[in-house]
Formats: sequence, C-alpha cells, structure tokens
Amino acid sequence: MVNHIGITSIVLLVLASLFLVGPVTAAINVIAPGNTVFIGEDGLDISGAVGGATRIGWWASGASITASSPDYSVPISNPANFYVSPTDFGSHTGSWYRLNSLGNATNGVAFIVVDPSLDLKVEDTTVDVDVTNKWVPTGDSVRFKVETNLLSLTQRSGVTAVPVTIKVQSPDGAIYTSLIDSAGMSTSTDIQVTYTPYYTLSIWDTGRRETYATGSYTLWAECNVNFMNDRYGEAGKTQSIPISLLNQDQNPLLGTVSPTTTPTIQITTTPTSLPPTVSPPLTTQITTIPTTPAPTEIYGTTTTVPSQILSPAPTQTKSPGFEAILAIAAIITGIVLYFRKE
Repeated sequence: MVNHIGITSIVLLVLASLFLVGPVTAAINVIAPGNTVFIGEDGLDISGAVGGATRIGWWASGASITASSPDYSVPISNPANFYVSPTDFGSHTGSWYRLNSLGNATNGVAFIVVDPSLDLKVEDTTVDVDVTNKWVPTGDSVRFKVETNLLSLTQRSGVTAVPVTIKVQSPDGAIYTSLIDSAGMSTSTDIQVTYTPYYTLSIWDTGRRETYATGSYTLWAECNVNFMNDRYGEAGKTQSIPISLLNQDQNPLLGTVSPTTTPTIQITTTPTSLPPTVSPPLTTQITTIPTTPAPTEIYGTTTTVPSQILSPAPTQTKSPGFEAILAIAAIITGIVLYFRKE
C-alpha cells in the first residue's frame, strides 16, 4: 500500500511538472500568424501561421504581391517541425506569405523572418568604464551589457524573456558557469534578457585570485533558442563576436621609462695658420680650450673635459745667411782701412 501510494505520488508530481513546464516550452516554438522567426530556429510549429497552406512565398522589396508570382518560395512538408534554414531564408528576410495552389498570396503574412544579432560588452563598475577588449585592474567589479534583436521572441505566447548565456573563458581555457561578486554571491551566467541594451548586476569580482587567475579572458554571449546557435552559429548573430579582457594589477600601457640621453658635445680647436711668407714670431703660442663646464653625467658615468692644453713653444731660430753677411762686411772694412793707410 505504501509503495502504491509512493508510486502514485511520483506520477502526479511528474504530470504536474509537465503541466507547468509544457506550455512554456511549447510556446517558445509555437508561431502565430505575423510572429517573427529567426534564421537558424529549428523544430518550430508553424501550423497556426500557415493555416493549412503547403507553400509560402517571398517577394523582393517593391514587388507587387498580388500581381506577380513570388520571387522565392519554400514548401511546407511538416508544419509542426519547421526549420528556418540559412540556405532558404538567409537571403530572403522579411515577410513570408501563405500561397494557394496557384502560387498566389492568400490570407496575408504567415511570419516575418529576421537575421538574429547579439552583442556583448564588459564594464568596470568600480570606475564606471567600458573595458571591452581592454584591461581591468585586479580587484575591480565587472558587469555585462547585452544588445540584441531577439526580443521579438517575446511576441510568442507565454514568453517574457530571451534566454542568453554569457561565456567567460579563463586564461587556461576553462569556462565558468557562474561568477562570484564582491559580496561572495554566486550568479549563473545564464541570464534572462527582458530589454535591450540589457545590463547585469556587478556579478564578477576579479579580485578573487584563488578563483580568477590574472591573465587574458575571452568572453562571448550565445542564444540557442530552438537550436538556433547549433544550426546557425555565426559570430555576431546567434552568438556575439568574442571579446577579450585582461585581468591584471598593472596598466599594460605603462612600461619601463628609458633614461633621457644628453648628447655629448666635442670641442675641437684648430691652430691659427700664418701666411707662408711671414716668419713665425719668436714668442710662445698657447692654445687654450674653453674652461671645463660642469661634469656631464651620462647613464651614471661622469666625464670631465681637461681644462687647458699647452702647445710646446717653437724653437727660436735666426734667418739663414746672417753669419756670411757679417764675414763679408768685416773683409770689406779691412780693405778700406788698408788703402787709407797707404
């Protein structure tokens, strides 16, 4: 009896859980006429949207829907399990119409196809700065900013938010499923986006070194509603373009400052040249280099320029032939005196 009651209770709980979860799960893939669907969504129930039509058609912008055949059409083989494939719909976004057996538009729009977009940014809330693809000082708190056009999912019955997962990959390649804030509270990286741009709280305390090593982190966001990321998976669409965040103590823009080099000034003294016809004066010439300036220090080494350099005095010499002239003058004087005596 106890076992029977226990089994009955379990069955009732399972049925109750299916009753509670079933409508929400079904609603996110059930498409009503005029709803927005996104490229990559799979397993959609478009029965109500197509209203029994077996084919839907698309017209290029500006074309007359009632006066011409569609520019592109897609058959509906199973309206309860429909795939918005990138092949058929990637180049044909916009309104899709129900077609009758003749290929004409009837009964208006079945649904609107949109290319999804998703973007992620990071903000340092300690200093209120966008640090996307930049650095954050270890110890600052971080929040995330999500921008997307996926809010059209909330058009569907029972859907109030867009499920998005923020991926935070550590320097060693691990991906966190939750982050710890400055108060020690853990928050899941699975978030419910209800408006755009959407801001999380400051859910990441980068100063917890035992959990978050310093280094470069890679971050992105994903939305996999109705397998859209599995089927499509393009950066910037069902997943955001990956960004980086450098978590470290020192600003990477600050490096070691190189010492300023003072140029060395060399003083060269050129000796004064005299014309070749003038005999050098019989005086001592002194070549003087300017008085030494204060010692110049370059990279810690003191260089002193000598204060004065004396050039050796030139040797004093007589003009060539001077002694011969004196001798001739003496001989002439002697001859003159000799003839006077006679």
